Amino acid sequence: MKNDFLKYQAQTSPYPLGMEVSHAIGSYIYDTSGKSYLDFVAGVSACTLGHQNQRVNNAIKAQLDLYSHVMVYGEYAQQPAVDFCKLLVQHLPHSLNQVYLVNSGTEATEGALKLARRVTGRSQLISCHNAYHGNTMGAMSVMGFEERKQVFRPLIPDVEFITFNNESDLEKITTKTAGFILESIQGGAGFIQPKNDFLIKVRKRCDEMGAMLIIDEIQPGFGRTGTLFGFENYGIVPDIMIIGKGMGGGMPVGGIVASSEHLKLLSNNPKLGHITTFGGHPVIAAACLATLQELTETSLIAETLVKEKLFRSLLVHPLIKEIRGRGLMLAPMTECAEITNEVVLKCQERGLILFWLLFEPCAIRITPPLTISENEIREGCKILIEVLDEVAQNSAVIVN
Repeated sequence: MKNDFLKYQAQTSPYPLGMEVSHAIGSYIYDTSGKSYLDFVAGVSACTLGHQNQRVNNAIKAQLDLYSHVMVYGEYAQQPAVDFCKLLVQHLPHSLNQVYLVNSGTEATEGALKLARRVTGRSQLISCHNAYHGNTMGAMSVMGFEERKQVFRPLIPDVEFITFNNESDLEKITTKTAGFILESIQGGAGFIQPKNDFLIKVRKRCDEMGAMLIIDEIQPGFGRTGTLFGFENYGIVPDIMIIGKGMGGGMPVGGIVASSEHLKLLSNNPKLGHITTFGGHPVIAAACLATLQELTETSLIAETLVKEKLFRSLLVHPLIKEIRGRGLMLAPMTECAEITNEVVLKCQERGLILFWLLFEPCAIRITPPLTISENEIREGCKILIEVLDEVAQNSAVIVN
């Protein structure tokens, strides 16, 4: 299978990991030889409830027995999508009272940028250096990492960048600014949290200038940081929120959340201002609803902070300089990319799945399912510490 995978399926990098997957359940993935791998990545934060969650699977199967795709988004009333949007809004501030369902986080970004321009009548967009909001042309335009986008220029014009947590840069938000998009916790940059009430100051500046504040919750959202959405940790409410990844329990989905007053602008002057064929797909919406019900009816979200403390207590090693992030969105930092690369690859050999971050080569991604048990955390951290010991012994790194 691996040979056919490399021959027939287009790749995203020269050296894919190439694990031949047989099946997955709970916190484990199994390859075709029967070897088990403890999953500390959860499909890059997408498998919120682990693999083959029974509640999600049952919802998918039940919906398949009723109907699958019937009409493009926004034309027919379909119970799974209606129920999901209603439940989500019930757990949000009153100004975020309507949801536009799409197929991915990057599509949510595209729609949010369009909405900011439509609401304000302005064109300028502002993002952060080392930001990642997706990889389509509009989302790439607000990606703050030139190396990844220079060969695809020209992109959307009138985009400016500021430095995350740099208060003086907020002066770049002016009456020309349609929207300022930023992650509640910077993901690809290294799981960097806002400091010194940065988001509160961002909110104030956007209000003063009449700019739309777009908060990207694609990665921090759906319980990963101890609250349903990351912005709730920092005392602000966005004008527009974009969601994806963990909202579908492993199914492909995204969404734009804003006020009904703002979202209705995409339906008039012109009509069909944003359209999608498969957005709100009933089978996927059923998975989203089951995932959200599980999160809001159990203690899983609160438990992320308890599990964070356990991770931090276990991952103490001279090669780990700090652990960034919050909840189950953690990034142990080594002092160089070479160490991180070796650790990630050796851990996979030992049956522990870790991964990298997009723009921070020293970071080790730890974003397990929220359902991971304390015993599984201990098991995985034991492997990681053993590998760090081995790397320290076999490398030229001087450990003080």
